[in-house]
Amino acid sequence: MTMVTPRSAPRPAWLLGPALVAGVAYLDPGNVATNMSAGAQFGYLLVWVVVLGNAMAWLIQYLSAKLGVVTGRSLAQTLGERLRHPWARRAYWLQAELVAMATDIAEIIGGAVALWLLFDIPLLAGGIITSAVSMILLAIQSTRGAKPFEFVIIGLLAIIAVGFTVGVFVGPPDVAATAAGLVPRFEGTASVLLAASILGATVMPHAIYAHSALSRDRFAPGRALPSAGDEAVPSIPRLLRATKLDVTIALAIAGTVNLAILLLGAANLPGVPGTDSLEGAHAALSAGLGPAIATLFAVGLLASGLASTSVGAYAGAEIMSGLLRLRIPLLARRIITLVPALAILALGFDPTQALILSQVVLSFGIPFALIPLVALTAQDRTLGRFRNRWWTTALGVVCSAFLIALNGALLWLTFTGA
Repeated sequence: MTMVTPRSAPRPAWLLGPALVAGVAYLDPGNVATNMSAGAQFGYLLVWVVVLGNAMAWLIQYLSAKLGVVTGRSLAQTLGERLRHPWARRAYWLQAELVAMATDIAEIIGGAVALWLLFDIPLLAGGIITSAVSMILLAIQSTRGAKPFEFVIIGLLAIIAVGFTVGVFVGPPDVAATAAGLVPRFEGTASVLLAASILGATVMPHAIYAHSALSRDRFAPGRALPSAGDEAVPSIPRLLRATKLDVTIALAIAGTVNLAILLLGAANLPGVPGTDSLEGAHAALSAGLGPAIATLFAVGLLASGLASTSVGAYAGAEIMSGLLRLRIPLLARRIITLVPALAILALGFDPTQALILSQVVLSFGIPFALIPLVALTAQDRTLGRFRNRWWTTALGVVCSAFLIALNGALLWLTFTGA
């Protein structure tokens, strides 16, 4: 038996990264618009919703990553193997593909709006530019491997964090009111709808599919190592410990930034009209805190669109490969998924309404990702001795049931206008 010495084992920091990339999904333009609107309309009332959503996201993302680390397969691959009937796989792929396209709509539109705010670039041209940059980032992942892709996305994540949090230091929130916002409560139907929107936009299906694939790609034999050859492959228990830390760091960053966006609106934009749209929030920040803060907000929004659409496209490619068991050229597949977003921009559809509708479509995909994830990670057949403990599965069931019910409520409120 070969002994692994501390010198030959990869440094703990080298094992981090997949969760930081998947965590970008929690900072997409849909989250930005929802959190800003919640703060502007209801002040500190919904602070607790952001915190709760982040706590549930930690468990769900860890389970997704664990599936990839232990089995060496993504969630889509595993489902592709378990769904033996071809039409069952195709039907499952179709709903997952629609979710991936809906994700692209929100993220391409967010990037296009940011380019319009920063440089007065028309929305359609901005959407094309955002799409082109996302394809370049995906080409890095395809040709250079997982780690360089992670470095680029983490760099964009840093820009997002700075762009969305600087305003909180310029216009700081009320500490006592923030603490009071940790107490769960609502104020009317509108606050319930916004709470459902915040949580519905927090755990997204594509983040679940992507995280298991990102962990697989990084920790497949020979890929988790700083150099090939004489380095020792980390054990699964060590990888899982690193994964817990990775998810904790990623969700701490995402949760802090989302909370900062809500607090920015609560402290500086209470009652200001128009903050339910990205362009309205930008204008309100410019008027309230100055052009510099508004510009940083737009830069953060641009980085959010670029990073999140790249991760969304990565998830979409994995969904197709895992469920249909076929691969098509990256460029061809990317063009197909971009068509709906670019068509919306070309037709002059209201960007804010497009974001709302994309969140509705994402709500339909939540059960198809959450239920199999919790079920598979609880099975001895799938994870062996690394399967969930009973209380982990119980928490997963509770979180899944809550999120599915909440997304159902969001759909009902959206379609009935209640």
